[in-house]
Amino acid sequence: MSTPVETQTGSERRTIYIVVAVVLVILLIIGLIAFSSAKSTQQAEQKADQFIAALQAEGARTPTRDQVVRVLGDDGGATCDNPNEALSRGTLLSLLSNGASGPGMRPVIADSRVVRGQLLIIKIYCPDELEDFQQFVDDLKTSDVAG
Repeated sequence: MSTPVETQTGSERRTIYIVVAVVLVILLIIGLIAFSSAKSTQQAEQKADQFIAALQAEGARTPTRDQVVRVLGDDGGATCDNPNEALSRGTLLSLLSNGASGPGMRPVIADSRVVRGQLLIIKIYCPDELEDFQQFVDDLKTSDVAG
């Protein structure tokens, strides 16, 4: 086997290195802009304050404002991402079970307070979805089981 002969000049290699460095710097700048745009907005903070006040009115423990802003943003996050689709409802129903897996998994009559937090999120962040989701929740069999 023989060593291949280098056919590029030093200036060609420098040009390639400079182009790669410029592309990396541009990608870094784009990444920083995208990251800073994901920071909390005033609307997200207002909705977080509204959500925390609603939780306090219900007597629930409240997360910090920063936690709410990071999780829900200004659009409700994953909670408002099609809450009335079959997959979202199926996921919720799977959480309202006895905790077993496989053939031992059974639905339970959950506490009526279980979905109140989700209803509050939908009411504040995506009120256009509230009517359908409220009807779904009203159809669930719940009870005041936890003191």
